[in-house]
This record gives sequence, structure tokens and C-alpha cells, in this order.
Amino acid sequence: MMRFFERSRTHRLGLLIPVLASVAMFAVSCSKVPLTGRSRFLLVDETTELQMGVTGYEQVLEESNLSGDEELVSRVRTIGEAIAEVTDRDDFAWEFNVIEADSVANAFCLPGGKVAVYTGITDLAGSDDELATVMAHEIAHAIARHGAERMTQMLMVELGGMALGEALNTQTETTLELASIAYGVGSGLLYVLPYSRTHESEADYMGLMFMAKAGYDPRAAVSFWQKMQERGGAAPPEFLSTHPSPDTRIDDLQEWMPEALKHYEKTR
Repeated sequence: MMRFFERSRTHRLGLLIPVLASVAMFAVSCSKVPLTGRSRFLLVDETTELQMGVTGYEQVLEESNLSGDEELVSRVRTIGEAIAEVTDRDDFAWEFNVIEADSVANAFCLPGGKVAVYTGITDLAGSDDELATVMAHEIAHAIARHGAERMTQMLMVELGGMALGEALNTQTETTLELASIAYGVGSGLLYVLPYSRTHESEADYMGLMFMAKAGYDPRAAVSFWQKMQERGGAAPPEFLSTHPSPDTRIDDLQEWMPEALKHYEKTR
């Protein structure tokens, strides 16, 4: 995807007509996110997205050291398979691996259900319920197709910048530079970042419901994010961040908890 943005301006303009044609098919490309029902606009078809997930996952695994801790790997796969079962995506070729990297407190799920958990996050998530919090959140990103939505947003921002340049191509160089700076800041703060926060909050909600439906105690999500808040230290103001503030995230989880507990109780 990054290569696309490194191509010449002339080449990018050559892509304008087919992309605008896709935009004209808004009704066809508009769909809803599972569980939340939020409408979103996608220019990336799922077949392409799934292939990108497979390719990216294979590359990460080739460049990483997979954990030889059979007990930990089994734990991750047991939790992952339980969550995958409640997502209603039987068409995904689910895969769960543990990457040996104690300094990395992270996990991810690429399109198609390609999940990797770093050993650094397994140390922080002491219980299965807390580890399910992490994995369900990442799986929710893939189920909601947030990656495809982000790629669509980047493409639309690129198109907007190109259109602005064309409209101002008779102005002075200084005017063009100032307009480009203003457009970049505006699109970043008003469009791209807010959508990132939307994605994170949406993954929090969907992940909470997934873990509860899979039989993991959703109350562990609050304790886990409280741990992360203590570990995180200083953070930028929420309006300049791609993630909700820790306080916002925890408040939201507590607000959604009654709904999640109803799902959890059905598994008891």
C-alpha cells in the first residue's frame, strides 16, 4: 500500500477516474459493521483484503521467532479458537501463533483471522480472561474490516489532496505550500484520527461481546486496561491520539458491561 503513495503525481492522477467511479457506486460499497451496525464505506474488496492478510502474516512469521513454549501456544490457541467460534466467520482460515518477544506487549489479527500474540503481552495478561480481552479486541478489528476502512480513508485523503492541488495550480508557490499544510492538518485531525478512535472503541465493544460469548469473564477487560493505564505513562491529549484515552476506554467498558455479562452468564 505504501508503494501506492510513493508513485509519481502523474501516475496517481491516472487513478482518479476509476476511483471516482467507485465512489459513485457508494450504495454498493456501503455496508454495516457486525454487532455495532455502524455504516462504513469501503473501496477495498474483501478478496484483496484477505490476500493482503495472508501475505502480511507469512512475512511477519518468517521474520519472527515463534515461541517454543508448548503450554503457552496451546493456551493462546484454545482462547483464540473459542473466540473465533462466536464471530460467525467460518470462512476465515483462522491461525494462532505466539511470537517470542518479551519486550513487545502487543498482539494483532490480520484479515482472514491471522492472529499473532507476543510473549510480552502474555506476561502482562496474567489470566485467560485478560488474555482473551487482548485477543478478542484484535480479532474484532479484523471482523469489522477496520484495515480495509483505513485503506479507503487513506485513498480518499490522497484524492482530496490531489484535487486541492489541481484547484490551486495557478496560485503562487507559497499559497500552494500553505494550502497543502492546512489540508494535511485538517484531514489528519478532523478525519483520519477520529476514525482511528472510532475503530478502537468499536473493537473494545465487539471484543467485549466476543470474549463474553466465548465464556471469558468480561470484567477482566476493565482490570486489564487499568493495568495498561498504569503502565502507559504520559499520553497525548485524546483529540490528538488515535486511541481513546485510558479513562474513556475504561468508562465505556463499564457502560457496556451489563450487556456483556448477559452473554457471559449464558455460557455458565
